Amino acid sequence: MTEMALTTVIGSAGFAAAMLFGAAARASDFCTMGALSDLVYLGDRRRLRAWVLAMAVAMIGTQALHGAGLIDLGRSLYLSGSMVWAGAILGGVMFGYGMTLAGGCGSKTLVRLGGGNLKSLLVLMVIGLFATMTLKGFFALERLAMEQATNLAPGAFGAANQSLPSLLARLGMPEPAGRLVVVGVLAGTALAWCLRDPDFRADRQRMVGAVVLGLCVPLGWAITGILGADDFEPAPLASFSFIAPLGDSLIYLMTYTGSTITFGIAAVGGVIAGSFLVARLDGSFALEGFTDTADMKRHLVGGALMGAGGVMAMGCTIGQGLTGLSTLSATSILALLSIILGGIWGLNSLEEGGPLEGLRSLLARLI
Repeated sequence: MTEMALTTVIGSAGFAAAMLFGAAARASDFCTMGALSDLVYLGDRRRLRAWVLAMAVAMIGTQALHGAGLIDLGRSLYLSGSMVWAGAILGGVMFGYGMTLAGGCGSKTLVRLGGGNLKSLLVLMVIGLFATMTLKGFFALERLAMEQATNLAPGAFGAANQSLPSLLARLGMPEPAGRLVVVGVLAGTALAWCLRDPDFRADRQRMVGAVVLGLCVPLGWAITGILGADDFEPAPLASFSFIAPLGDSLIYLMTYTGSTITFGIAAVGGVIAGSFLVARLDGSFALEGFTDTADMKRHLVGGALMGAGGVMAMGCTIGQGLTGLSTLSATSILALLSIILGGIWGLNSLEEGGPLEGLRSLLARLI
């Protein structure tokens, strides 16, 4: 298969899979920030359970593909490099705080844009700009300096990569057995916690949406790892993530060449299209703008924090929280916990009237 043909296949399949992702996310009101908001303000755990259910499904599906030899997760961004623990912590907190200011994470912002929210258009542009500046522009040298000073190579622990099964293998447990143990403990606990709640089990739309979204992650791995397999020019192994791809999408739109589309770029467009389709079908499509300058300022700052933080943490609530976690990456777990911490801090800040007040409230909750 020629490079152009391979790119077309991956782009088309990625766009279709992302349409499914966007449609399911809008139909089920799937949102990580919304899940944290419901938990902090209302004590309602249903949206959080939906997110955890999607995580479990993504993990099981992804590990099944790897175990069957259909994909090699060792080629993925999450396992092939060093453990970026400092970036995961600092970037994760920045991203989590930013998503509360901007009204949602990267994927939710795409879904909102598909529903007619014009505020999201500006947020997406700011995310893409700051992601590119942090990845290979104005802030790149500082990011690289931090990574060089703090990153840990898995080999320092005697492990082949930073997956939990590989780290367990260092303790004497064979990696295949370690993989089954980790998936069994993490996914099993997640499923039990989700399904124990009768209110959540009764919310069929949210449950189905979570399962579909979770299945989209191994579908993404299959598109790039199976459809994208080529003996000479294999496609980069990837699945859904929405921070660096937003920057790539802006560059693609400005310097269009048909052969440069990637799975990530196609996924950005597909999520918007899927959300738009559902919004038109259920009558919820409506144009919405900023209420005042303070609202615009919050969204601008939130987009900047998400763009820079998402690159430092190597992913967002989807890129690390679902896709990265599905590889059983140790860094992904650290990044996800940091995003949650930053999100709760941001919610407290909005409630208390400022970041310092929010930090005091967060520390009070933790202590």
